[in-house]
Amino acid sequence: MLLAYLPLGAAIDRAISPARFQVFPRVASGKIVIVEMDAQSAGVIKRWPWSRANYAAVVDNLRRAGAASIAFDVDFSSASDAVGDGAFAAALARADGLVILPTFGQSANSADQRTIDSLPIPLLRPHVALASVSIMPDRDGQVRSMPFGTITDGIPRPSLSAYIAQRSGTAYDGFPIDMSIDPATIPRLSFVDVRDGRFDPARVRGRSILIGATAVEMGDRYGTPLWGVIPGVFVQALAAETLLRGVPVEEATLLPLLLAFAAALLIVRTKGFTILLGVLGAQLILTVAVLVGQYGLLFVYPLAPALGMIALVGLTCGIREIAERFRLHRTVDEATGLPNARSLIAQTHQTVSCTVVVTQFNNYDSLLAVLGVRLTADVVVRLAERLALVALDARVCRTADRHLAFLLPHDGAAEDTLDGLRMILLQPVEVAGRRVDVAVTLGLAAGGVDTVERLLANAALAAEGALQGDSFWRRSVNDDGTLERSVSLMGELDAALAADQIEVFYQPKYNLRERRITSSEALVRWRHPEQGFIGPDIFIHLAEKTNRIAPLTLHVLRQVVRDLADWRLQHGSLTAAVNISAKLLSDVAFNSAVESILSGADVPATALIFEVTESATMSNPASAIAALKRYRDLGVAVSMDDYGTGQSTLTYLKQLPLSELKIDRSFVQHAHVNRADGVLVRSTIQLAHDLGLKVVAEGVEELACLQFLETCGCDLIQGYFISRPLPVTQFVGVLDQPFHTAA
Repeated sequence: MLLAYLPLGAAIDRAISPARFQVFPRVASGKIVIVEMDAQSAGVIKRWPWSRANYAAVVDNLRRAGAASIAFDVDFSSASDAVGDGAFAAALARADGLVILPTFGQSANSADQRTIDSLPIPLLRPHVALASVSIMPDRDGQVRSMPFGTITDGIPRPSLSAYIAQRSGTAYDGFPIDMSIDPATIPRLSFVDVRDGRFDPARVRGRSILIGATAVEMGDRYGTPLWGVIPGVFVQALAAETLLRGVPVEEATLLPLLLAFAAALLIVRTKGFTILLGVLGAQLILTVAVLVGQYGLLFVYPLAPALGMIALVGLTCGIREIAERFRLHRTVDEATGLPNARSLIAQTHQTVSCTVVVTQFNNYDSLLAVLGVRLTADVVVRLAERLALVALDARVCRTADRHLAFLLPHDGAAEDTLDGLRMILLQPVEVAGRRVDVAVTLGLAAGGVDTVERLLANAALAAEGALQGDSFWRRSVNDDGTLERSVSLMGELDAALAADQIEVFYQPKYNLRERRITSSEALVRWRHPEQGFIGPDIFIHLAEKTNRIAPLTLHVLRQVVRDLADWRLQHGSLTAAVNISAKLLSDVAFNSAVESILSGADVPATALIFEVTESATMSNPASAIAALKRYRDLGVAVSMDDYGTGQSTLTYLKQLPLSELKIDRSFVQHAHVNRADGVLVRSTIQLAHDLGLKVVAEGVEELACLQFLETCGCDLIQGYFISRPLPVTQFVGVLDQPFHTAA
């Protein structure tokens, strides 16, 4: 009975509402058609706000097609351009009562909670009906109900859904929205297609038309219990679809309580299996209340009190079962409901070796201060859902306040997996109707399951190291054992260089204008005689930390110069790029050695490109810039690698003697499908060309991306669609064969 009257009961009903709707999924009636102001339309019309001449054309075309009504979920409370307003008013007059325009109330400002009524401008009102489009989310930010109407300008107005369904009710009295209706089944047309007459009139004849924004950049999005965050126009359509079937009635809790009492009697009179009986009783209540009441009679019953009775009786009769549940809860994080560190350790018992990945929230304290504990926990859960896309068995654990951890298969594919995950984690998180940016870094540690606690600690240290090093992720130096092994590995590097165990692989760069491979990037590989292949993400980082990066880079440069001399005999002006650590640019001895190699080479310095990552790790920017200018004077081209991920600014572009920009794969990989990435890539190419720089785009993995970059005017591309990094013999074979981008 307490649950029937306390807010906790309502909270439980809200929590289980998605399950209620999933019991009996439904499709839309087809009587309502949404005309979407979508990304396609925004891309065609471009300017915002749109001229109302566009709306006039849509109204005329829908009216001629025989639409039963035309409702707008668009704000017309302020004047636009006079021509557009006039054209829209004329179209409304021709429709003569067929069109419904929106009215709503909104707060004056964040400090003044008085409501200001918003109505269409007087020019648009004479020949239209007015309906309320006010949506009132619950306290948790989710929309579950819709009012029959509201009062604006002192006049009761029906809600848009009530007007379309022709249902009457009292202003501000609400009805529950039937979220079992799949929004994807509501017929829809693109706004620009309707404006231009590119639609089948039969699809709108006799139907109610609802026009509103669905493009992300236009906002107007709301959280729902089952369908996540959806555009407001879809919320209006779901509410109208609900009323078309009938008016749902929220009933008292008596019937579910009676059924729960019967189930409780059965539990009390039965020895053992009490929890199972409680679950069966709860399922019975849910089935009867939802199927018979909600879908048969349109009665919506609160279920929290009935479920509370089942829980109370189950607690009393099943002490040992509940104790087992408490033991289970020891493996769950209380704030988020996610598995905790104990759960992760238990999970590793199923495998011999594993790779632990720790995701660190770098702005956790800021999130906590701004959002509070509850909403910050929601953010953590949303990030865990994204990480589950790549986690082993889709299980993500919260091992500390600011740490999420999961396992990756121990197959060596971590680099590709995390590069793909980066784009997912860059997207803002939707929580309680607001978009939140979360800054994260990742740390990896691999080894046997007998040391999983140490792996967690090492991965956490690596994540912190990634933050300090301004990178997205970093592998722990203790992946395969101890720090001593890493020190030993660096002790073997000099011998490996002398024994030619350090190999140079080449990844081709495809010239989009000449339609052939004209350049390559030199990448270093270490094949250890005892430990096998050692990833460059391990030993290059260690080489930088132990001041062995200079001899390693000089070794690569000598090999590239020799290979270029052989290639250019048959392939003319082929070039190759060598990565230069930012720390080396201020090293006088290193720069002298580079000049010595170039002076004695059998190829011109113009055949070489030095790729430098712009980074705060340049300990002496003045001397670094001077070194780059010296390289340019010698004829070596200078490329800014990973452009867009570091501190890159127009000041750096002006100061550094660059020949080209290399756009980071995190922006290129999805630029052909992600509008924001596409805009950044296109504008970067234009900026570089205006500055007289070539542009290389890395991370091209499919033909559609290549074609997009070609339309943007990109000079060269690099990525797995062209080729993976290859040993020198295989790379020469690629040069000898024609490359077909349509293959």
